[in-house]
Amino acid sequence: MLKKINETSSYLKTKINNIPKVGIILGTGLGNLATQITNRQEINYADIPNFPLSTVEGHSGKLIIGSLGAVRVLAMQGRFHYYEGYDMKEVTFPVRVMKSLGVEILLVSNAAGGMNPDFKIGDLMIISDHINLFPENPLRGKNFNKLGVRFPDMSAAYDKELRAKAKKIAQQLDIQVKEGIYVGTSGPTFETPAEYRYFRRIGGDAVGMSTVPEVIVAVHSGMRVFAISIITDLGIEGIVDKVSHEEVQRIADIVQPKMTAIMKGLIAEL
Repeated sequence: MLKKINETSSYLKTKINNIPKVGIILGTGLGNLATQITNRQEINYADIPNFPLSTVEGHSGKLIIGSLGAVRVLAMQGRFHYYEGYDMKEVTFPVRVMKSLGVEILLVSNAAGGMNPDFKIGDLMIISDHINLFPENPLRGKNFNKLGVRFPDMSAAYDKELRAKAKKIAQQLDIQVKEGIYVGTSGPTFETPAEYRYFRRIGGDAVGMSTVPEVIVAVHSGMRVFAISIITDLGIEGIVDKVSHEEVQRIADIVQPKMTAIMKGLIAEL
């Protein structure tokens, strides 16, 4: 793994001038933030050594380097999921590469199903914590001290200062945001009514099929993390909406301008 990380980061260093300190992972229906990036340079995943390929509709499969306002960013337009058949080290490989390049802050977005009865479709939820229900941890196996400690502390995985800044920015923009706990599951099935009830009872506010592995690796490597979900469907006690990937994308497309505004404001603060 160390050899692959070095090969990939060395390749990207030959392609990128002035490597950014801020990395962004854009989820389902949220890739339009990439259109806001100026002075852009695009690199297809297929051209990057050792990079997996995104197989999910709505995930473009490009690394985009450029500026959001005055801040240089490195954005993944399309991420990798455990349900695609990748193992956890492949899913989180881009985060390892970002760290190797010098990225210090990771911003993550996703689409999620809401269980909190105070939520409605189209809400934005700043993630304050997570519950990991994936069957595999990305840190399982031999630990390399160069990458991080054997037993990383996860008591403050989602940076408190970044969350506070984002909430203040949202207030200034008159955008309502929620804050809550994200449950990470393997997918690819959407949740049954019983699963929604279970996730709510163990403390979850929203559930999705991504984010947790990337955050674990980011924290392991010493990055600061901010993550936000668009609530695209609901699984509240007594109300479980029928859901499809197309509907998730549709809702995410409608709401993404608000998420983009918060992300841009937060990046400007950095």
